Amino acid sequence: MKSWRGEVALVGVTIIWGTTFVLVKAALSDVSTVFFLALRFTVATLALAVIYRRAMRRNGILPGLLAGALLFAGYVFQTWGLELTTPSKSAFLTGLSIPMVPLIGSLVYKNRPRLFELAGILIATLGMALMTLPAGKFEMSRGDFLSFLCAVTFALHIVVISHYSPVIGFQTLAVIQVATAAALGIVSFPFVEPLRFHLSGNVAAAVLVTGLLGTALAFTTMTWAQQFTSATRAALIFTLEPVIAWVTSYVLTGETLPARGKIGAVAILAGVLLVEFRSAESAESKQPGSDGTVTNVNVTTSD
Repeated sequence: MKSWRGEVALVGVTIIWGTTFVLVKAALSDVSTVFFLALRFTVATLALAVIYRRAMRRNGILPGLLAGALLFAGYVFQTWGLELTTPSKSAFLTGLSIPMVPLIGSLVYKNRPRLFELAGILIATLGMALMTLPAGKFEMSRGDFLSFLCAVTFALHIVVISHYSPVIGFQTLAVIQVATAAALGIVSFPFVEPLRFHLSGNVAAAVLVTGLLGTALAFTTMTWAQQFTSATRAALIFTLEPVIAWVTSYVLTGETLPARGKIGAVAILAGVLLVEFRSAESAESKQPGSDGTVTNVNVTTSD
């Protein structure tokens, strides 16, 4: 039950992130990107510091600093890459963090994913390619490479959160990582890009919504939920983000997808459902029978 609750919570986080794309895009015409990130993370830090000020643990400071540095680096690489490549390629390359998570987890923490989890990730990654990449030749530019670095840092972030959240508690990890990202944003924005700021309704709404919901609530929920599921399955759930982003954009702006994009969305959903239903079947087959024995003694962990 805890695993299911954690994964449902991660779906909720993905919905929050996916629905804020349109809001942030409207705001960025009035504010420079890194300064916006600094504002967003600062608002989130203040909110989390008030809520969890009495639940902080000293042993979570260093893991929180590491997670926050990775989080901020991922956003910066994503921003720089997006300036030099197309949004579709940026979305796909950033999404490569999904298949990287089980690889990094197996190398760093010896967490070997099961075969059906890898199959779900491959199907979902193919779906992301169909949704985001235009048909034709794919060439790697400097912007593409920066987007790829974004994928690496986001994958590392997911693995770090999954490793430390059951050990030190989600409250400390959530607060420290967001505060670290806020501090790095405040220190670096004067050197990264020219400051551009016009306080408009779009900017105020985007800062509050992404700060309180997309950051404070989302990263706290993410850190809590990853105590109960693997980094691989968390990463797979996050592949739903482009699907949710498109649905939101369709509802608000009327944006449509070509046929291959719709096939890609279905593939992403299929990959997620494959892992969830296969996991449910495995858990059910291992339930003890009425005599206290396991009902299916042929279940193995090789899948």
